[in-house]
Amino acid sequence: MRAAALVLLLALPACGTLDSLGQAVGGGPPPAQPGEEGFVRGFLGYAAAEEPRAALAARNVLSAGGNAADAAVAAGFMLSVTLPSRAGLGGGGACLTYHPRRNEAQAILFPPGAREGVPAGADRPAAVPMLARGLFALHARAGVRPFESLMVPAETAARLGVETSRALATDLAAVAGPLFADPWSAAVFAGPGGRPLGIGDQLVQADLGATLSQLRTAGVGDLYQGALARRVAEASAAAGGGLRAEEMRVSVPRLAQPLQVSRGNEMVSFLPAEVPGGQASAQAFAGTAAAAPGQSLPASTGLVVVDRDGMAVSCVFTMNNLFGTGRIAPGTGIVLAAAPGLGQVAPPLLAAGIVHVPNTRAFRAAATGSGQAMAPVALATALSGALRGAEAGAALAGVPEPGRALLVTCPRTLPGNAAGCTAAVDPRGAGLVLGSTDR
Repeated sequence: MRAAALVLLLALPACGTLDSLGQAVGGGPPPAQPGEEGFVRGFLGYAAAEEPRAALAARNVLSAGGNAADAAVAAGFMLSVTLPSRAGLGGGGACLTYHPRRNEAQAILFPPGAREGVPAGADRPAAVPMLARGLFALHARAGVRPFESLMVPAETAARLGVETSRALATDLAAVAGPLFADPWSAAVFAGPGGRPLGIGDQLVQADLGATLSQLRTAGVGDLYQGALARRVAEASAAAGGGLRAEEMRVSVPRLAQPLQVSRGNEMVSFLPAEVPGGQASAQAFAGTAAAAPGQSLPASTGLVVVDRDGMAVSCVFTMNNLFGTGRIAPGTGIVLAAAPGLGQVAPPLLAAGIVHVPNTRAFRAAATGSGQAMAPVALATALSGALRGAEAGAALAGVPEPGRALLVTCPRTLPGNAAGCTAAVDPRGAGLVLGSTDR
């Protein structure tokens, strides 16, 4: 079954909100004009991410005729290049999707895999890489553009280099000391004089670009049961990760029913209870859970894409720790995620939500939350504000520290009623929200 087969942008501060015409409110690049590359006619939806280039990659896919699933795949791969502290080929995550024609929300789960046993000598046990298979499952479920084409922007960014965003520079500054103890990580993320790359510094990842190229040409399966799987297993041993090819071969994403709460005519969907953060998100939305204090270092990141037809995708990604194990598998460019449940590593709470109206087969709102233990509260705050009728920027105003949220809200629902839709990223973060419209 198909489902079972389961550009350069300067570093920007958080860029306000977008109104229903796709105009940037409070900063950000203006929409493309007639005759310019990327110009499209009519409302195409929104793309929001906690790293600007990922939002741009998603927006470009929407402009080229892709749907929300296609755009989320492109953005997910781009995050593996531009924000490897929180998302990467060595990590994983979870996505919620809403498909108007199916009139259902569904969860796709691909967390960085747990290990039942770790080989001797693996002093930094790595999680089983799941991002590529998870994004492939998302595409298999709902995508329409060629999967290989969606990887090209990330591959190009890795090979040719990109300017370090504020999001990545902030994470590098926080953990540069232990991270640079790994020579392969230092070779990628250290600038002149051994200092961590700063905002606007060039980040080139030639090895990661070559790995993405191999995935694009040989197929995602090569990372799990082919030559690339064997190479990654060997490289992880050198990095103390101890991955085994057979572990990667048997690790697959799962489709699951989301946790759902009915609010009048609206259905609110969260990640399933088996996902750390799923139950907490539903409880925070219902007001039955106290806000838990969170750590200051976020170990996850989110993106939200909504297309003109009302298809929505809300994804959260993680390395289970900032920069995972802190080591790169030599020669692959893959930052290894930390194996959950081993040592001091606990999986972060993953928070994503989508609201739809079953009676009219329509999209209403989508959001993600990040910020360690405050991620579920951040998500619940965003969705609650949206369902009270607040515009996206106002709905995010109450998100408590260190929580961060992304939100797209359409009070008149989609498809067909784009007027009144708004989208926002948390102004305290470093993300970006983009839309596409011609007046």
